[in-house]
Amino acid sequence: MPEIKPRDVQVSPIGAETRVLRSRTWDRLKFEIEYALQKGTTANSYLIEGDKIALFDPPGESFSDIFLKALQDRIDLQGIDYIILGHVNANRAKTLTLLLDIIPQVTLVCSNPGAIALRKLIEDRELNILTIKGEETLDLGQGHHLKFILTPSPRWPDRLATYDPKTQILYTDKLFGAHVCGDQIFDEGWTVYAEDRRYYFDCLMAPHATQVGTALNKFNEYEVKFYAPGHGPLVKYGFTELTNLYQEWVEEQKKKANTVALIYASAYGNTATIAQAIARGITKAGVAVTSLNCEVAEPEEIKVAVEKSAGFIMGSPTLGGHAPTQIQTALGIVLSTADKNQLAGVFGSFGWSGEAIDILEGKFRDAGYRFGFDPIRVKFKPTDAILKYCEEAGTDFAQLLQRQEKKRKSTASGGESESARIEQAVGRIVGSLCVVTAQKGELASAMLASWVSQASFNPPGLTMAVAKDRAIENLMQTGDRFVLNILPEGNAIQKRFMKNYAPGEDRFEGIEKEEASNGCFILKDALAYVECHVTSRMECGDHWVVYAVTDTGKVLDEKGKTAVHYRKTGSFY
Repeated sequence: MPEIKPRDVQVSPIGAETRVLRSRTWDRLKFEIEYALQKGTTANSYLIEGDKIALFDPPGESFSDIFLKALQDRIDLQGIDYIILGHVNANRAKTLTLLLDIIPQVTLVCSNPGAIALRKLIEDRELNILTIKGEETLDLGQGHHLKFILTPSPRWPDRLATYDPKTQILYTDKLFGAHVCGDQIFDEGWTVYAEDRRYYFDCLMAPHATQVGTALNKFNEYEVKFYAPGHGPLVKYGFTELTNLYQEWVEEQKKKANTVALIYASAYGNTATIAQAIARGITKAGVAVTSLNCEVAEPEEIKVAVEKSAGFIMGSPTLGGHAPTQIQTALGIVLSTADKNQLAGVFGSFGWSGEAIDILEGKFRDAGYRFGFDPIRVKFKPTDAILKYCEEAGTDFAQLLQRQEKKRKSTASGGESESARIEQAVGRIVGSLCVVTAQKGELASAMLASWVSQASFNPPGLTMAVAKDRAIENLMQTGDRFVLNILPEGNAIQKRFMKNYAPGEDRFEGIEKEEASNGCFILKDALAYVECHVTSRMECGDHWVVYAVTDTGKVLDEKGKTAVHYRKTGSFY
């Protein structure tokens, strides 16, 4: 395994009197779905030195010491007049506290929800806060007359963007970011970041598509040279393309036939992380999510979201043996609004007990709702395995909704539709039966595949279609490794992999296997196997087409014949 570089801070000018300080980590930063590609990330801070000095978004505590040293090497910290916060989270409290020890008089600039969060995080001192509520501006001198843009979302109700008319830089906080670490400050050759940016959007923005669309409309009012996001490279060379892609992805979410209302509150961020993983699983399966944070959502918002949804999921932390007041209020709205045919789900996190989850589950069961997955209870901080379980639970929930919808439409229409006839014809296209096995860290998965084809001789490569809602899809990103196990005719193992797995269920229990040189599993009953690594992916409707180059392989049964999959329909259902 290659040695991982130590964390550092990369500093560079990006405009007149303006610098970026990129706190870089080359390995995974957190156990959260958005970091699952494990390409590291950058926490981008910015410094404008006009007549007055403004520092944007100091990083979290894992960077506190190296960041402050990099900053002190370049400016006198006593000269900082403003600290502008695109959003407030507990992770930034240590760095902010260290800065306040040096410059207690500094003005903290944030939205009203951000100000509330700040005062809870830093209770031991009086804070000088400039609260942005609408059209406020801030003049730093030398033409840096900053304009603030409120861009709230359920996950970040305090999110704030900032525009500098002198440099025409738009500081976008979470929007337009990517979790990838490298030496490039700007996005030269921007297409290399395409997958990372799409993955970032799908994880963080898709559940809040409505709010993202609103933010994009606000940004259209400004003449922008490039985006300065909170993570990853600055967006300059692919500026137009990424802006258009965000618009396209937002519209895709709005056009989804089914929607799930995801309603939650989060005391320490853990419940929000679980909600994000569940939402990722739902959107992967082609169902939209309306995400609502009970701490800021209006009662009418919750009511409308539930009325328009095909199902609802509620999540809560447990505080003092109870659900927070906001959750209790939302629960009453859901119980009085939701149709009994709507699918329900419950999740939550806790420290010592989980009464809030039990309360939600009991209320919904007593009211006669069916559950799309078993209630999810997470103690303390969720791990990779738990988040993968939550993602799979969300996918199961969405797939159940889709099956119900298809059954309803089929019953209503009667007879054989044109689409059904097409599906039957497409189903006659045959392919070899294979089992794909993949592993990354503590996560291992497998799937039965029949859409596999040799694609190149030099290098020897193959293509494979992987449905977006497959649990294994996250382990089939560019650079990931897997084993393609080709099955022989008449082998019972294929039946094992045809089943629907419960979230978190071990795909390999009771199966004879051995570890390949790339760390994934070779099935001993396979006819042959090929070890591969993914070199590119292409989005095709509800699937990703993966192109992989083979690294090594072997025929295990010289006399066997390859199993072929004969379908009756080209539809999933």
